[in-house]
Amino acid sequence: LFFSRLIFGTLYPAYYSYKAVKSKDIKEYVKWMMYWIIFALFTTAETFTDIFLCWFPFYYELKIAFVAWLLSPYTKGSSLLYRKFVHPTLSSKEKEIDDCLIQAKDRSYDALVHFGKRGLNVAATAAVMAASKGQGALSERLRSFSMQDLSSIRGDSSTTVPPPVTVRTSSKQSHPKPSRSASEGTGSSGKW
Repeated sequence: LFFSRLIFGTLYPAYYSYKAVKSKDIKEYVKWMMYWIIFALFTTAETFTDIFLCWFPFYYELKIAFVAWLLSPYTKGSSLLYRKFVHPTLSSKEKEIDDCLIQAKDRSYDALVHFGKRGLNVAATAAVMAASKGQGALSERLRSFSMQDLSSIRGDSSTTVPPPVTVRTSSKQSHPKPSRSASEGTGSSGKW
């Protein structure tokens, strides 16, 4: 049932919509646009009706029959529903719908900016905390990126940048101890 609805409800109309656009036949174009509007409303309603009516006998078969009725050139179901119900309803509520969409767009943009800033702050804080706690892998990774960036800024790929000197501090020792370089493969952790 799912595949028949997929083929007849989506792929078949999509192909004929393509042909209508390609041929620039306004009558066919309008016919398929009405179908897609009705099909979108049907799919939205179906999301909720499936929860409550899936137990109903022949429910899925009725949905397939409804899609066939929408597509049929004899019944012109999508055109009938669009002209009798959808167009008058949308025309009378168009201003309110447009206002709601504009408000939702503004709110979603503000929310996106807000959560984007929060995400960047969390990521930056996590990176700083990991580096300050001496996460060896992250420290080495950040250090290697820094050295690559410095060498590319200088523009001279033939010169090598000396490895950074890492100083370990410990609560037991009061003087800094030089660490081995990154090229020795120590995986040292510490502040740089």
